[in-house]
Amino acid sequence: MPLSHLEIGGGVVEQGAESTLLRLPPISAHTYTDAQLYDYANLRRAAYPHRPPLRLHLRARFSGEEAALRGTAGFGFWNQPFMPNQSVPRLPRYAWFFFGAPPHDMPFARGVRGSGWKAAIGDFSRPAFLALAPFAPLGFLLMRSPTLYRRLWHIAQWAIGVAEAPLAVDMRAWHTYRLDWLPHSVRFYVDDTLVLSTPYAPRPPLGFIAWMDNQYAIITPQGALRFGILTTEQPQWLEIADLEIALLALP
Repeated sequence: MPLSHLEIGGGVVEQGAESTLLRLPPISAHTYTDAQLYDYANLRRAAYPHRPPLRLHLRARFSGEEAALRGTAGFGFWNQPFMPNQSVPRLPRYAWFFFGAPPHDMPFARGVRGSGWKAAIGDFSRPAFLALAPFAPLGFLLMRSPTLYRRLWHIAQWAIGVAEAPLAVDMRAWHTYRLDWLPHSVRFYVDDTLVLSTPYAPRPPLGFIAWMDNQYAIITPQGALRFGILTTEQPQWLEIADLEIALLALP
């Protein structure tokens, strides 16, 4: 499926002969900016093009290390929970390589910080999570106790199907990223080294996205909930090359 470009608030998608640059300008926190590649433009969610078994393979690098970047960025598969032409949002489902710069904080996997560069999957539409959702207000209160958080959060993490692994790589250098999405598991590789293997998989269908923007989200097990946009004082970019999405043959 051909890729569409989305450019908002000064974000630019630069398509070159060998690579694609997703570039953000310096901009104030009063303006949302986004540079995005995606393959589900004008599609209903039920018609999104990707189902397992599937492999995503590409090379990527960033303009700076974690401390120099603002907002969020990454690439992988998701279900675009909020769509401007569809009034009803959906619960998120995703398998991707994701970056979030502080104050971004979504610590869904215990022991993995809620910001930074990571491999991550989650599916908030799993029946187990939907069964627990009515008790979320009580759960937020319980999670404010460190002891109860340590004892109970793994239940919510299982219900969401969350798995994450931080990526300790030089983000400025080219690296090869691979994601194998199987019917009942997902495996993530960086430079052909396995960095995360999960017993979960998000429910299909999903769409491919690669993006960089200047937003952040704070969603914590203790009930903190906040969204916003950030000032980018310097130009920043994500460059990707050799993008390939292919079916996998199961044994």
